[in-house]
Amino acid sequence: MALTPMMQQYFEVKESYKDCILFFRVGDFYEMFFEDAKLASKELELVLTGKDCGLEERAPMCGIPYHAANTYIGKLISKGHKIAICEQLEDPALAKGIVKRGIIKVITPGTYTNSSFLDENKNNYIGSLYIDNESNSFSLCFSDVSTGEFNCTDASLNAAAILDEISKYNPKEMLIQNNIDIKIQDSISEIFKGSFSILNKDYYLEENTIPILKEQFKDLNIENYNDTIIKCCGSLLKYIIETQKTSLSHINKIDYYSIVDYLSIDANSRANLELTENLREKGKKASLLWVIDKTNTAMGARQLRRWVEQPLINKKMIVRRLDAVEELLNNISKHEDLKDALKNIYDIERLVGKISSKSVNAKELISLKNSIEKIPSIKSIISNFNSELLVELYKNLDELRDIYKLLDTAILEEPAISVKEGNIIKKGYDSEIDELKDIKTNGKNWIAALENNEREQTGIKSLKIGYNKVFGYYIEITKSNLNLVPEGRYIRKQTLTNAERYITPELKEMEDKILKAEDKLINLEYAVFVKVREKIELHVNRMQNTAKIISELDCLSSLATAALENNYCKPEITSSDEISIKSGRHPVVEKMIKKESFVSNNTYMDTKENQMILITGPNMAGKSTYMRQIALIVIMAQIGSFVPASSANISICDKIFTRIGASDDLASGKSTFMVEMWEVSNILKNATSKSLVLLDEVGRGTSTYDGLSIAWAVIEYICNSKKLRCKTLFATHYHELTKLEGTIKGIKNYSVAVKEVKGTVIFLRKIVKGGADQSYGIEVAKLAGLPDKLINRAKDILNSLEIQKSEYVDVESITKPSKVETAPMIQLDIKDIEKQNILKEISNIDILNMTPMEGFNKLYDIINKVKSM
Repeated sequence: MALTPMMQQYFEVKESYKDCILFFRVGDFYEMFFEDAKLASKELELVLTGKDCGLEERAPMCGIPYHAANTYIGKLISKGHKIAICEQLEDPALAKGIVKRGIIKVITPGTYTNSSFLDENKNNYIGSLYIDNESNSFSLCFSDVSTGEFNCTDASLNAAAILDEISKYNPKEMLIQNNIDIKIQDSISEIFKGSFSILNKDYYLEENTIPILKEQFKDLNIENYNDTIIKCCGSLLKYIIETQKTSLSHINKIDYYSIVDYLSIDANSRANLELTENLREKGKKASLLWVIDKTNTAMGARQLRRWVEQPLINKKMIVRRLDAVEELLNNISKHEDLKDALKNIYDIERLVGKISSKSVNAKELISLKNSIEKIPSIKSIISNFNSELLVELYKNLDELRDIYKLLDTAILEEPAISVKEGNIIKKGYDSEIDELKDIKTNGKNWIAALENNEREQTGIKSLKIGYNKVFGYYIEITKSNLNLVPEGRYIRKQTLTNAERYITPELKEMEDKILKAEDKLINLEYAVFVKVREKIELHVNRMQNTAKIISELDCLSSLATAALENNYCKPEITSSDEISIKSGRHPVVEKMIKKESFVSNNTYMDTKENQMILITGPNMAGKSTYMRQIALIVIMAQIGSFVPASSANISICDKIFTRIGASDDLASGKSTFMVEMWEVSNILKNATSKSLVLLDEVGRGTSTYDGLSIAWAVIEYICNSKKLRCKTLFATHYHELTKLEGTIKGIKNYSVAVKEVKGTVIFLRKIVKGGADQSYGIEVAKLAGLPDKLINRAKDILNSLEIQKSEYVDVESITKPSKVETAPMIQLDIKDIEKQNILKEISNIDILNMTPMEGFNKLYDIINKVKSM
């Protein structure tokens, strides 16, 4: 059996879009067939039917109304699918044979621009990764098609750096080479939950990348970029153009940045510090961004998120922001005026994107006009500020008065939503439109007058003149009044149950004039609207620059508001190696607790005598909170924000690492302990002397002595390595490590103050000098509500273990509840000579000249020897 002509056409289109769900336009529906239909029916909960297609079996089919497509597309995109829209390219009534069809757009998770489904406070990024094995380098670029943003960077090949950058942007879609190393792809898959698109080698050929880049970016000097960046950017741009199939004039500049231009925070640390989302629900609440985001515009919200994701390391740039925030904070009245003005600004960035892609409607242009109307007021408000950054923003703020004038003259204040239904152009802008509107208005007035005249002449008070699209204008008379219908002048048009409809020659003549005027008016208004849109599109760059300045003003305003509401102080940014914080607080925790006030703590660190703060104390006492708050205060300072403290001197950090909390990754064959060791290894390989490192309970995932040995070795490595010696906060339950103070340079013991009242432990949340002598684990278990009988038994066992002080426990003596407070000391089952050999081997280890992995392997070997004795 032969396929029907329509199904032949379907298969021809589908062949080029195998990785997409094909929306095939048939009349008023988008239809899907075969595997696409099965998938769509499942994802969209549609009824799966069938269609005769010329094969022996009916083709599985489902469909959706074309006018409701956006809702269904949004659902599919949110689940990571791609959709190819195949439209009818000619009027079916005029077509000869099969209707011509073609793909007008491919919608993917990373290129979706429908504002109804995008989070206005987040960018919707698509990213591209290119790895050049010959030069041992990589390049990454990211674009937000809805705003025109296009960023790129490159560096020496480093899997950790690739993952860190991807986690920073959190794209909805990633483009990668079809020959990429499977290990790198697997690593990306571990942290990246979006959609992957695999590109073939044609996307990276020079004859495809260079011409397309030169065409899109008119001022691009191709010689300024290496081959890796050109291939990466060219492949992403080619993919976007092929999917969007429309103008992209708002994507007009490549913003290159170096990874070392910003504070580096690896993917694991971003999650642990909860910078933009909390760990539990992955929502914004209880994150740092949640605390400091007081923005009034969508553009500002997205910009502030980028600031949080990319803290600065340039002292001058940080101080410029801090000075601007301080000036806003000290001028409350002007600052309030600025916030009020910003509240009336719409999302200019995404409106410009719609103008560029020809998808903007008249109502959205009025939103743009209303936004531009507020810019002179904003410029006036900031005109008297003196800080360097605010002065610069004032000078560069384009008021866009010519664009405002054009929109104010051309577009109605309350236009129709659809640009193809008329009622969008203002009177006085186009003389022909005005003339047609007069005909339309006068014609309707004439009809109203005719209705009154016919009532008087016929004496039929219920006579009315109506209109519908099928029969046009008509005179309707109820059947009870048919005897009053004048003979000869009324021509019967339609018979209803209770009435008859008529026309007259005069009514028909006027109908022709009105309808012709209406049709012509609709077409002419759309044509004029397109010309207005094209004039505005010529100024895309200016509007984007203005939007960027407004977003930065909104961010500075947000930081000033957060500082005022939360009693933050201005940090002093230094080039020394010291971090000194007085009465520091955790910015998020203090907002979350309501029944008690947050207990503040002091911190002093450097890379000499106070390089490592070794923190001991019980669980739930606040060790992790304290460590996180130091990292967050540093990050806030390098964003340009005031910080939660009474005073703070912050030396600029280049990287922040955390190893706080871990879980099994069984799918990848990694236990909790293995995950922990991988994280520690990553830190030791990539940290520098200017980094800030947070380590919490290193070694806890294995036996006591194994864990203690690893923690001890990690401390020695960090403090004794000449290339490392980074500022480190090290929280632990191993009290034995407190003995390292005084023996290893740079270690200072601190603990969480605890008070015991009548057998009950009270956590004071205060970090004090000196190490803790116990963990209070049983007391914490008691606070958690474990049964008293269990708690008392645990105390008996602990007492026996502490007396024995050995890893080789006399289980029998513990199994029987002790009736006395002490138990006899047991001897280690190890020969003295074997002990001496092990100690000699340990003393000969040159730890400073070993890699972390070599150290771990040596430690593992020694542990096995001890266990085999």
